[in-house]
Amino acid sequence: MLRTGKIVAGFAMGLSCIAMLAPATARAARDIAPVGAAAPAFTLPAQDGKPVSLADYKGKWVVLYFYPKDQTAGCSLEAHNFQRDQDKYKAANAVVLGVSLDTVESHATWCTKDSFSFKMLADPEHKVVDQYGVPLMTRGPASYAQRDTFLISPSGKIVKEWEVKDIQNHSEDVLTTIASMK
Repeated sequence: MLRTGKIVAGFAMGLSCIAMLAPATARAARDIAPVGAAAPAFTLPAQDGKPVSLADYKGKWVVLYFYPKDQTAGCSLEAHNFQRDQDKYKAANAVVLGVSLDTVESHATWCTKDSFSFKMLADPEHKVVDQYGVPLMTRGPASYAQRDTFLISPSGKIVKEWEVKDIQNHSEDVLTTIASMK
């Protein structure tokens, strides 16, 4: 019986260690912004330090994508695919806006290094992340936005939301969705 108790205790201890290493995800104060609702208005600084507002893009499709961290593998792949497709977005009367909890300086460094021409918006106080109800992931004292995308119509309504799992094909999925809604 003592041996079984040690095995169970060891198993439980192992599970708690795994749980501590895995990123914790917590829902923001509000639920995810619902499809069909007016997109919450916002203004955030871009990588050049200039303010960007959702209202600046009235009459265009807006791809508002939230991502965890500048210059990380998955986020770089996603951003490079959005950059690769910039001509297609322009042809579809659409703009791409990336949002993370990183700073303007972090965005400026990354955009210069990787030649991103679309706007990356800094939300270190997670005001817009919270407005859209994007869950936060935490690792120790650091927080990161979950990878979520909102497609906003030219009239300012949220028409689609993705909890992104397929980073490689995400930009193509967004373009296909825009084309299907025209």
